[in-house]
Amino acid sequence: MFDTRVTRARLLLPIVVLAGSAALASCGTAAEDDSAAPSSSPEASAEANSADVMFAQMMIPHHEQAVEMSSLAESRAGDEVLDLAQRIEDAQGPEIERLTAMLETWGEPTEPEGGMDHGMDGMMSDDQMAELEAAEGEEFDTLYLELMIEHHEGAVEMAQTELESGSYPEAVEMAQEIVDAQETEIEEMRGLLGEDPSAPAEDSGSDADTGAEGGEEGGHGGH
Repeated sequence: MFDTRVTRARLLLPIVVLAGSAALASCGTAAEDDSAAPSSSPEASAEANSADVMFAQMMIPHHEQAVEMSSLAESRAGDEVLDLAQRIEDAQGPEIERLTAMLETWGEPTEPEGGMDHGMDGMMSDDQMAELEAAEGEEFDTLYLELMIEHHEGAVEMAQTELESGSYPEAVEMAQEIVDAQETEIEEMRGLLGEDPSAPAEDSGSDADTGAEGGEEGGHGGH
């Protein structure tokens, strides 16, 4: 009789062990499933505010004009300015696409209601664009650099406003990229003009405002 009970116990023991293992495995799977549940990313949950929308709507035409200015360099500029213009065009073209995609994501138009104010910071007038288009050689190089410095300074101001007031992560990230890249290019352009890149930006503007003679001397000195 004793032997029978012992034998039954021995037969039941593996079954109990297997059942316990299955229960543990089931609990483990449930825990893994819980941990694997997707969580919303900050990008997905973030909402654009009015500063983000204005930044994108204003930066698109601003970049488009920089691309237009840079495309003129292909048949008019010297090697150094041509290289710079190509880099600006290559960088800002894709940024226009990113800004447009963000506005589409937000359900916003590429231009604000009432149209775009072309008097925004750093934008060239029609007369300035015509003057640049008519220039060639060193004259083009000098004028392009002077106008693009002003253009970049306007973009940096717009980007800094986005850094202060924007909330959408990708837009804020792009604003920082614009500040970093364009401040570096401003220093490069001032160097090409023969100016001191480390001097305050206001010095560059005041030098240009003193007349064409100072600007031409700087331009010839940079090439």
